[in-house]
Amino acid sequence: MDNSNEKLVKDHHPGAIAERLQRIPEPEYISDAVLGGIDGCVTTFAVVSGAVGAGFASPVALILGFANLLADGFSMAISNYEAVTTEREHMDRVRREEEKHIDEIPQGEREEIRQIFQKKGFDGETLTKIVNTITNNRRLWIETMMFEEHGLHKLQLNPLRSSLTTFASFVLVGTVPLIPFLTSELEMQQQYIFSATLAALMFFLIGALKSLSLNKSIIKGGLKTLLTGGSAASLAFFTGYLLRKLIEI
Repeated sequence: MDNSNEKLVKDHHPGAIAERLQRIPEPEYISDAVLGGIDGCVTTFAVVSGAVGAGFASPVALILGFANLLADGFSMAISNYEAVTTEREHMDRVRREEEKHIDEIPQGEREEIRQIFQKKGFDGETLTKIVNTITNNRRLWIETMMFEEHGLHKLQLNPLRSSLTTFASFVLVGTVPLIPFLTSELEMQQQYIFSATLAALMFFLIGALKSLSLNKSIIKGGLKTLLTGGSAASLAFFTGYLLRKLIEI
């Protein structure tokens, strides 16, 4: 038996299982970090690409890039905060409704529990015991209805932490494509090539790290994110270039 199997067996010992189930699951914020990182890199590099395509000077691309970086990063963080807060408020509202229903129409709520577990394949005396066990525990009854009827999980994100994670990831990753424009030693074309290289590296790393956390192919995940970000940047570049030709800047 190799080390991985030994650890698996150890983790599924009755004592280990009991200890694990008693712990309150901690929310993961990797989705917020990935979302912020990708959007930050896309936003700044798209602005840079559009500025270069339009024929603007390096300082203009740098100013537009940083202005959009901070404004969009803040806007995205606020949006994420409101989204998570709204989700928590929705869960609280559903919980209050279920508490009210249990108080006012307990038999109807018992019937819902019965039908839920009947659809799972339970019947007869076993089904009756399940219904009685759940409905004799008010907290368990409410949590079961929250999950089984409404599909709402017990795990909740922290709105502030979620928004800060998004903002930090957005700004940190989004700053990388702007680095080449901070030096005047390179020509505009060289700055853009350097910026494109850094942006591509960021896209690949974000996708790779996301896939690593999900135990998926690192190469495939990195290339997929690289393709998505590169497509957005290319669209911005050609839009700027086309407008430059049409307006004759």
